[in-house]
Amino acid sequence: MNNYTTKTPKKQEVKTYSVSDIQQMLNISRSSAYQLTQQGLFKVVRIGKTIRISKKSFDEWLEETGIE
Repeated sequence: MNNYTTKTPKKQEVKTYSVSDIQQMLNISRSSAYQLTQQGLFKVVRIGKTIRISKKSFDEWLEETGIE
């Protein structure tokens, strides 16, 4: 009998999307996805050259637009 317990690491909840994620979800071009991030429709954070979009604010915006 084995007395060892194996802990599985908890999967962290995703709190941001990348521009690529937005592009795939909306089925739009990469440049259109970047343009969306510049319109102030949802919260965007720049970390160096990387752009991250708040999952919560993007999902709320998506729901408001009725695109889902």
